[in-house]
Amino acid sequence: MRLLIFGQTGQVARELARALPSGWQADFLGRGRADLSDPMACAAVVSVTDAHAVINAAAYTAVDRAEEEEVLATNINGAAPAAMAREAAMRGLPFVQISTDYVFDGSGRQSRHPADPTGPLGAYGRSKLAGEDGVRTAAGPHAILRTSWVFSAHGSNFVKTMLRLGAERAELRVVADQVGGPTPAADIARACLTVAAALRTDPALSGTYHLAGAPPVSWADFARAIMAAAGLSCRITDIPTRDYPTPARRPLNSRLDGTTLKTAFGIDPPDWRAGLTAVVKELKGSRS
Repeated sequence: MRLLIFGQTGQVARELARALPSGWQADFLGRGRADLSDPMACAAVVSVTDAHAVINAAAYTAVDRAEEEEVLATNINGAAPAAMAREAAMRGLPFVQISTDYVFDGSGRQSRHPADPTGPLGAYGRSKLAGEDGVRTAAGPHAILRTSWVFSAHGSNFVKTMLRLGAERAELRVVADQVGGPTPAADIARACLTVAAALRTDPALSGTYHLAGAPPVSWADFARAIMAAAGLSCRITDIPTRDYPTPARRPLNSRLDGTTLKTAFGIDPPDWRAGLTAVVKELKGSRS
């Protein structure tokens, strides 16, 4: 199986490179070959690929900066995947798009199902929702995988930030009223590969799905787990969201229900605790 993958150095793209099954091939497109701020150029790459499926693992992810750069964010997260998906649909190629819990408003305490009403709170969420709409409108074989709180040993993420600060400080104040599912990038990558292969066989599986780590946890409790996994003594103090203001509003409830993903593809919600152990071990190994 041959894949065309938008993204090269991001968390999920790097895990995709590591997770490719034996005999599979993938062409990873960095910004130099596929600039997502130019949607038509991205579509042109899809139009000439010999791949059997396309995965978009690239995105504008600067949540706070998106409040000032919504046009750019929407071009990258909205127009680019829509253009890719249209070209993929014309050629009958499965298209896998990674989306986010930020398409919801974060109200309530129940886990959100894929069919639940959306209502993004900020520019980043609106840009990702625009991408979802574009992929669906293209009407080809596709899967939109909404995920949350992505972490890995690569790039910038909450786990790496907590490890750095936890080694420097005796105490950290962390938001405790936002709850969600930390999701290892490695599990997202494996899910993307499984879904792409299944869509090639059965396009009727097309749709929107949720993939988030379990069990749900607050940022503060996640931080405590990170300190424990790394053997750090840094104390975590709970604070409410109002005490940590940011340019973009964050959803308080980022719980995502993955039942339909399990039913359609046999993919269970990943245990973020196992993923955290693996990431901490990898980071320790890279420093030794």
